[in-house]
Amino acid sequence: MKCIIIDDEPLAIDVLVDYCQKMDFISLEGTFTNPLEAISVIKEKNIDLIFCDIEMPQINGIDFINSLDNTPLFIFTTAYSQYAVEGFNLNAIDYLVKPIPYNRFIKAISRAKEILGYRKSPSVSAQIPESNVFPSIGEASKSSPGYIFVKAEYESVKINLDDIEYIQGLKDYLKIHIAGTNKAILTLMSFKEILNKLPSNQFLRVHKSFVVNVASIKTVQRNRIVINDVRIPIGESYRSSFFPMLGL
Repeated sequence: MKCIIIDDEPLAIDVLVDYCQKMDFISLEGTFTNPLEAISVIKEKNIDLIFCDIEMPQINGIDFINSLDNTPLFIFTTAYSQYAVEGFNLNAIDYLVKPIPYNRFIKAISRAKEILGYRKSPSVSAQIPESNVFPSIGEASKSSPGYIFVKAEYESVKINLDDIEYIQGLKDYLKIHIAGTNKAILTLMSFKEILNKLPSNQFLRVHKSFVVNVASIKTVQRNRIVINDVRIPIGESYRSSFFPMLGL
């Protein structure tokens, strides 16, 4: 796996270099304090993975990733957690908050290796799991059409994924709350069925009765999430994974 590191802090680069050197499947092709200097290397060496800081003087890491053509896999590394949701929306493999623990690095790089293996295997190219740090929610790919169909009463209803704010479980039914409307769609489905339809970089289960659209989160409080003035509890069994995933 060909990797590069982009960070304006030399000490942060040193940590990642040390971690990368411990992985026999990683070929570190360069380190850069100025992201603009990395562009030619990314193209010429067919880089597989970029470790990219976000707050940098030359260009914001998110803007830099957005500027690339044929973007490699990428992992954001930053001291600032407020960019987590935007990072996830870009399909980042992971979002590592400094100082980066070695076990979190292992988790992120293992996920990158898994996805790269799928990408390079023609026989399973249609099944690439582009689900960054939320693999447990489903394996919908980066090429998701942006909508799903669910059965409601006697018809199948098309729902744009970006319009879903959150999903609430009600016994045998699910209540899908839609942005910009006071109505919700009621469908006879299980959480397992709906989660298999949803892109895992966008939707996260936070409670046994709730799945949320990460992009719709307004604020995160100690034990709850606020979406459109609705307070959604964070289940005790989900807290240990939810907060680290958002870099909190």
